[in-house]
Amino acid sequence: MSTPESASEDHPWQWEEARWRRVVDKVRAGRSLKPKHWKDGNRVAVAISFDSDHETSTLRWGDTSPGKLSQGQYGARAAIPRIRAILSRYGVPATFFVPAVVAMLHPDEQRALVGEGHEIGIHSWIHELNSSLPPADERELQMRAADTLEKITGTRPVGIRTPSWDFSQHTLAITREMGLLYDSSLMADDEPYELLEDGEPTGVVELPVEWIRDDAVYFNMDRFSALRPYTPPSAVLEIFKAEFDGAHEEGGLFLLTMHPHISGHRSRIRILDELIRYIRSHSGVWFATHADVARYCKDNA
Repeated sequence: MSTPESASEDHPWQWEEARWRRVVDKVRAGRSLKPKHWKDGNRVAVAISFDSDHETSTLRWGDTSPGKLSQGQYGARAAIPRIRAILSRYGVPATFFVPAVVAMLHPDEQRALVGEGHEIGIHSWIHELNSSLPPADERELQMRAADTLEKITGTRPVGIRTPSWDFSQHTLAITREMGLLYDSSLMADDEPYELLEDGEPTGVVELPVEWIRDDAVYFNMDRFSALRPYTPPSAVLEIFKAEFDGAHEEGGLFLLTMHPHISGHRSRIRILDELIRYIRSHSGVWFATHADVARYCKDNA
């Protein structure tokens, strides 16, 4: 028998249709922005990205453990130099999504990346979770992060990836207010699309991500829980190759997300090297930053 407390609880199955439709329609995928052909007549676009979380993977939780902070420092100290060397070897431009606190801790890293032709995108202030923030705080942090990245790199960022792909009901409105070109946090398609807000086109390009094409789900480790990296690097490389093969067959976008502090280790960095070599063995490949892909899609869809 129901109690007064349970009767007053607001369960999703008790929502009126208008309410759940309003939730679903707040941010949706609109028209496809997949072009008929990619730049210079290429068949497939390849957008490789790195979420340079570094120390903020620990700081975001208010954790002060030097041990955990050192794992993040590895991303800047050992992994980024390896990544830069591989990208330089093959002439591949990439996008690095950087929390503002990381940029402040490692400013020379960001300047070097920009100097080598890579893109720096917004990735929060301190890797905070957007859905846990009051709207005013989310807005202030996103804008402050953009200002900080511009001050350090000399270039105003045009795109955003929310930390942990945590996209609140207010994120898109903030992104639109800032006049950003693109977001890369959502998962409604394999191909780029225009974001809708409350059913209306926004002009914001979505470059969709997916956990399948993210290294963290295969390699994360937490000594205080059952979370362990059970997937060998060879299997992850096989998955990434298969995702690229599908994009090449369909003439679409292959977008990859990696984390320096996760995949920058000796046994894993080979994934990046071998994957780029595999992709380069195919004809009709356009390697581009996220910003370049977004601009091309907006102009040619």
